[in-house]
Parts: sequence; structure tokens; C-alpha cells
Amino acid sequence: MPYADLHVHTTRSDGSLELADIPAAARRSDVSVVAVTDHDRLQPFDAPLSERDGVTVVNGIELRVELDDEIGVSDGGDRRVDLLAYGIEPTAELESLTARIQENRIERGRAIVDRVEERLDIDLDVTVGDGFGRPHVARAVDANPNTDYDYGDAFEHLIGDDGPCFVARDIPSFEEGRRILADAAQLVSLAHPLRYPDPDGALEYAAELDAVELAYPYGRSVDRTPVERAIERYDLLATGGTDAHDETLGVAGLTEAEFSRLNLTA
Repeated sequence: MPYADLHVHTTRSDGSLELADIPAAARRSDVSVVAVTDHDRLQPFDAPLSERDGVTVVNGIELRVELDDEIGVSDGGDRRVDLLAYGIEPTAELESLTARIQENRIERGRAIVDRVEERLDIDLDVTVGDGFGRPHVARAVDANPNTDYDYGDAFEHLIGDDGPCFVARDIPSFEEGRRILADAAQLVSLAHPLRYPDPDGALEYAAELDAVELAYPYGRSVDRTPVERAIERYDLLATGGTDAHDETLGVAGLTEAEFSRLNLTA
């Protein structure tokens, strides 16, 4: 098992793990360090790193940003990427940005729920609040007895980016997000680069960051060589994590030596 899992979501965004249960989940997976990286949302932590029941918890965030036109990303693909930031001490700018995003997420969530309910003629019985995202809708669709859609079907046929119930949301530019995160965090990393439609183009943006996520549960057939080349070319650090949305941690992550190279401090 990895020593550090630096990509974990909780119920404060679209995960199923309660924030208070992070230490117990980490111990079950023999993980010593966990970074809480909920989407576009700050945590109620009073330090960049803290000890909780024998587990080091890193104050983090995953922020979605829109790429600009200066670096060659394929015009045919999704131009959004996710930035992971670690060791956060919130600034006024980051607090303002996340508050703006969360307000927009709630508006978007309500619009998606309305579209799904109208299309399927069902009541999803969900509360749209802070941290609400499409996984909440997919879970509600899956649990509803009046539809045959499961969780995957909901994304594939309803709320995916090309789905009839999809609603776009307002996200910051890469430069705005990078700058604000750099002012508030000790380290900023490009998340799961091989998941994007144009990985090579996305990896070019890593040149402006501190790190890139190398350890990630893509599957055995994925070639990580492009990420390794980017790390060498741009002299980047390597981060890694499970991208956990349930209670299983340690599927991917860093060794103790790899984590120590990040030099995150309390």
C-alpha cells in the first residue's frame, strides 16, 4: 500500500466518505498521509498539514480550470483540466473564488436535477447544497425505483458532457486558477493528465506548475511514459493518489520517500 494518498474526496464534494472518517479509512488501508482534495471547496482546517488520530491530513483542493489558446491543446477536445493544490493556507482571493464557484455549482445542480426529473418523469428526492455535483445526481438516479438507469447509465445517457441533461458551469481560466492556488498553497500539481482528450497538450501546461500526478489508477494498459517525460523535461515533482470517491484509500499514491520530496510543511 502507498504511504501517502494525495487525492481523496469526501461528502463535502462528490465523495461518500465523511471528513471525520478520514483517519479510520486511512488506517484500514494502511495509509499514513491523506490529502483531502474536494472539488472547488476549501476545508475547515486551521493548518496546511495536521495530525488526526495518528494520520497526517493535508489541506488540499481540486480546482477545475479552462485552458487558454496559447499552448497547443487539440481544438476538438475538452479544454478543461483539474489542478491539485496541497498545503493550503486560504487567501482572500481563494476564498472568494471558491465561494463564487460553489454558488454556481448549486445553480447548475438544480438545473441538472430539474432536467433529469422532467426527462424521466421522476422525483430524485435530492437536496442541492454545498459540494453538490453530478455524482450525487447519478446516485439518486441509480437509487430511484422508477427508472432502470444505473450510476453509469446516468452519466452515459443523461448527465455526461454530451448528455441531454448536461448543464455547463462557470470555471476560472488556467492562469487565474494557477495564480490563486500558487499564492495559497505550497504545491500545485496537474491532476490525472492521461485522462484528458489531449494528454500531451495538457502536459505542456504542467511546465507552469510545481508537479504532475504520476501515480493514478488508470488501469494496467495505460502507458505513463508521457507523464514521466514531462516530469523530466520540466523538472517537476510527482504526486499521486486514488482519486477516491468512496471509502477505499491507497489504491494509488506515493511511497514515504516520494512524499518527503514534496517538502510539505505544517
